[in-house]
Amino acid sequence: MMTFLGLGMLLTLFYNAVLTAVDVVAWRWLLRKPSLLRWLAVMLAVGAVVVMMAALTAVSSFAFFRNLSFGLFGHVALLLLLSVFWLREVSKLLSVVCGAAALALWAVAFDAFLIEPTWLDVSHREIASEKLTRPLRVVVVADLQTDRLGDYERRVLRLAADQEPDLLLFAGDYVHCHDRKARYSIIRQINGYLRELELTAPAGMFAVQGNIDDERWRDAFDGSGVMAVHDTQTFEMDGLLLTCLSRQDSFHSGLTIENDQPGKFHIVLGHSPNFALGQVQADLLLAGHTHGGQVRLPLVGPLLTLSAVPRSWAAGLTELPDGGKLLVSRGIGMERGSAPRLRFLCRPELVVIELVPKPGSSED
Repeated sequence: MMTFLGLGMLLTLFYNAVLTAVDVVAWRWLLRKPSLLRWLAVMLAVGAVVVMMAALTAVSSFAFFRNLSFGLFGHVALLLLLSVFWLREVSKLLSVVCGAAALALWAVAFDAFLIEPTWLDVSHREIASEKLTRPLRVVVVADLQTDRLGDYERRVLRLAADQEPDLLLFAGDYVHCHDRKARYSIIRQINGYLRELELTAPAGMFAVQGNIDDERWRDAFDGSGVMAVHDTQTFEMDGLLLTCLSRQDSFHSGLTIENDQPGKFHIVLGHSPNFALGQVQADLLLAGHTHGGQVRLPLVGPLLTLSAVPRSWAAGLTELPDGGKLLVSRGIGMERGSAPRLRFLCRPELVVIELVPKPGSSED
């Protein structure tokens, strides 16, 4: 029986075959008689077919974007390059513009597919609070979201350990693989590598469940020293409270989390940032899930966040109306399955937070 992904791949092959035929027909029609109007009509028609066929052959919204990326960076860019030669006798300026556009598209594709997905950004942020009595380093690993434990994933996990965190947090979405047997094999590999790293963090190490993680997600942390928290639970440590949210609670935009010890700095960790829209009594809210949008455009921001929070909250640090702070990581990995495997203007991120006492706190 054909799998969902298998059908998607066949439809993608069909999509590219149809567009190849469209490319040939479009080029032959252009060769008949040079005309700017004819060229414009052909390019508009090809663009319409690229979008229409991407929608008709997509088994999911992610598959639509994957097909669209093939159409834009492959077929449209190729026609633009060919137009350079066809337009030389018609409009030298337009010929140059087409060449520049084709090169720009391929430069974007090179960056998005080959450079940015593993171009890790170790972001450092400092947050001061009068509730803190001593400095505390928090490291957040969000959305490893991989279908293999390769050199990149190992490097990220090693780098997280090398930060010498006081508190190490994993924000969900660890393995994205639809084949059950392969998924559990990768989980075992991650577990083996975490054990090999011999992770330590004086204040503790905690992990929550993401939306792609099934019932065996906690196996990745067995024996590693990381506490995998399935249900919402609050932990108390020296001068600090940490609430780890269940997967369901993190997606609940009407969630209420109370703090019965307001004198202690309160961190809430969830996979999705949706919970930040609720009544959450916390100083620092941490989440992943959005990947920062994974594709961000200048002046536009993230194209897709798959969350209920405002798009401006989908990555980085946000001051919330109640005085708390929300920090959403851009994540380590990216969408797999039928999605295009790319990042654009949205590098993967390992978050390092320095929590420090504000002048006037009890330490001074």
